[in-house]
Amino acid sequence: MADQLKKADIAEAIGALEGWALSTDGKAIEKTFRFENFSEALGFMVRAGLAAETMDHHPDWKNVYDRVEVRLTTHSAGGLTELDFRLAARMDALI
Repeated sequence: MADQLKKADIAEAIGALEGWALSTDGKAIEKTFRFENFSEALGFMVRAGLAAETMDHHPDWKNVYDRVEVRLTTHSAGGLTELDFRLAARMDALI
């Protein structure tokens, strides 16, 4: 099981990402990705889903037409771990 990050580590890691925000409960990071249409949003979800599967770390997310809302947390650790930030960076790289 991955270790939960300390607040200072979370602040540093989120500062290295673009557009991600700490959730109100402080246990996750969140971002809304916007696309031209549903097809592009779905394509992103497929690519991000495959990346998540290879990392064995799965997002909480939803899609509404041209938007994909993502929430990353490590449920087994009860909060944020390095894995969440690695997956966030992988998702950003897919854009």
